[in-house]
Amino acid sequence: MTVSSPIMLGLIGSLIAGSMTAVGATPVLFGRVPSRAIRDLSLGFAAGVMLSASFFSLIVPALDAAEIRYGNAVTPAGIVCIAILLGMGAVALLNNRLPHEHFRTGREGPESVSLRRVWLFIIAITIHNFPEGLAVGVGFGSGGINGGLPLAIGIGLQNMPEGLAVAVSLLGEGYSRRRSWTIAALTGMVEPVGGMLGAGIITVSEPLLPWGLAFAAGAMLYVISHEIIPETHRRGHQDKATLGLSVGLVLMLFLDVSLG
Repeated sequence: MTVSSPIMLGLIGSLIAGSMTAVGATPVLFGRVPSRAIRDLSLGFAAGVMLSASFFSLIVPALDAAEIRYGNAVTPAGIVCIAILLGMGAVALLNNRLPHEHFRTGREGPESVSLRRVWLFIIAITIHNFPEGLAVGVGFGSGGINGGLPLAIGIGLQNMPEGLAVAVSLLGEGYSRRRSWTIAALTGMVEPVGGMLGAGIITVSEPLLPWGLAFAAGAMLYVISHEIIPETHRRGHQDKATLGLSVGLVLMLFLDVSLG
């Protein structure tokens, strides 16, 4: 497997994007924690990047790929709509079946008293981050560097405020600075798994291309709606969060057009 192969590109791209989680969490090591308003602004930015990437980097290419194969008719739209719902449903199923805990709303999923709280946090972030790695891998698998680079950059940028949010929340739960940073950094390492899986599936079977692109988009849309936006609106900073979302959305759109 060469460095230029789609699977290897998917692995490297999603690994770099996932590593940005550790970069974003770095301030906690030095005791410099931004205010809640700034963190909500940053998370809003992350939501905007993911929202833009879902449509312009995944859904639109999925429609184009389906139209090439099936013609410009009802079938391409039907395939993409079904795949989006499947992606959202898959993450919703994981969310309901795996025991995990949110930083503000508490425990969800089945009861599992044997799991320590830190692992409940890790499972929650794993559910969150896996679709992002999947999206980056699908991007590289479908369009090579041109298809995957905008996604890798965008997901990497939005991973930074997420990493900070995770580390700060763990710090607030009583964990040490080093342990909070380490756990936040490790949560990003699930993305290369998703990256290899996404690139591999698309590379092996071309007919799955529109399905994979739209599935990854649906998975990210669920995370945006269920996790990120509610979190940014919980403390009364919705104006700043919406500003961040707007900036993230147009920045990702610019990256997709200019680099793709």
